Amino acid sequence: MNVLDSKSFLTSIFNAAVAAADPEKTIRNHLPAKPKGRTIVIGAGKGSAQMAAAFEKVWDGPIDGLVVTRYGYGARCERIEIIEAAHPVPDAAGLEASRRLLEKVRGLTAEDLVVALISGGGSALLPSPAPGLTLADEIAVNEALLASGAPIAAMNTIRKHVSTIKGGRLAAAAHPARVVSLVVSDIPGDNPALVASGPTVPDTDSRADALASIAAYGMKLPASVMAHIQSPAADAPRPDDPRFGGNEVHLTASAGVSLEAAAAEAKRQGIEAVILSDAIEGEAREVGGVHAAIAREVATRNRPFAKPVLILSGGETTVTLRAKGKGGRNSEFLLAFAIGIDGVNGIDALAADTDGIDGSENNAGAFADGSTVARMRAAGVDAKAMLAGNNAWTAFSAVGDLFVPGPTGTNVNDLRAILVR
Repeated sequence: MNVLDSKSFLTSIFNAAVAAADPEKTIRNHLPAKPKGRTIVIGAGKGSAQMAAAFEKVWDGPIDGLVVTRYGYGARCERIEIIEAAHPVPDAAGLEASRRLLEKVRGLTAEDLVVALISGGGSALLPSPAPGLTLADEIAVNEALLASGAPIAAMNTIRKHVSTIKGGRLAAAAHPARVVSLVVSDIPGDNPALVASGPTVPDTDSRADALASIAAYGMKLPASVMAHIQSPAADAPRPDDPRFGGNEVHLTASAGVSLEAAAAEAKRQGIEAVILSDAIEGEAREVGGVHAAIAREVATRNRPFAKPVLILSGGETTVTLRAKGKGGRNSEFLLAFAIGIDGVNGIDALAADTDGIDGSENNAGAFADGSTVARMRAAGVDAKAMLAGNNAWTAFSAVGDLFVPGPTGTNVNDLRAILVR
């Protein structure tokens, strides 16, 4: 298998993982019972518009609804309104979307049904500052979180304690209507209360947990935000709140299911596959170094897995910003990986975000092999300097190895696929 064939193979693995999370297939299996009253569809996340379009196709009763997704991630719907807003940093369009979502679920009765279509990315798409805070405060919080290197669970715990819509508050506003949440998980461990900061799913995290994460990762947040989190006003509703009593939560897609589909596709093409984990977290460059060590061991010593083999992993790494370069967690992971396999033959890798966007650029991730660092050097790019400057996008762009599939309509976290030939 040559390099071009390897790229095609790895792309087919990515496509299989994404297909396993296709909303039309997954939502059909989790349709709630029809209500006596109205059916209202709400949602937020990078896959919410596609989920809404899929729900329209499989639901044969009357519906009304509103979902918010990232700019460029919209889908054609006839009965559910799609609003686009900014991600990963919130904007005024997201603020208006949050206001309208809360308004959409108010005044319902116990005979009404609210279907919540939730996917990753909803945290940034649903800014709704607590009383006394502003959109600028919530933007400052988001920027501090993204630069902190904190895991997604810690970030979302903080977010839900500065919001009037996250942390189950959107579902609480819908009471006494029954709320059924259909969740596409991008969270290691698949806790639905952490996906999009759980607008319809409460959990047990407290403001003390939020304050502990702020301290642990050295975050500098506005004084107004800190004052709020330290006050009882920040407390989110608890899972035993009677307003959540009749609600349901269903996980419709996850990294684990998609990794199994990716492994099955590899085996269909004659390559054995192993899954390291669907919940790997940590600093992207450090996780990249560990994956490189495993790939080198297989390539040079045929252990712990026999060649040829596809090594798969999922989860969500983090990037602690040290500079203002272009990149994302998958491209940063892969640049560290490329440095770790420099000069080793027979290794090809793809790291990509299953939603189609890694960071703030238009790529989902990138490809790498044992010649990547040398090719970068020939193009005048110092791979280690680029890694130090959080500039992985620039490095892979210089050698034409960015992976740009476009928005996929789902989001089940990162996919790392390493082929050792």
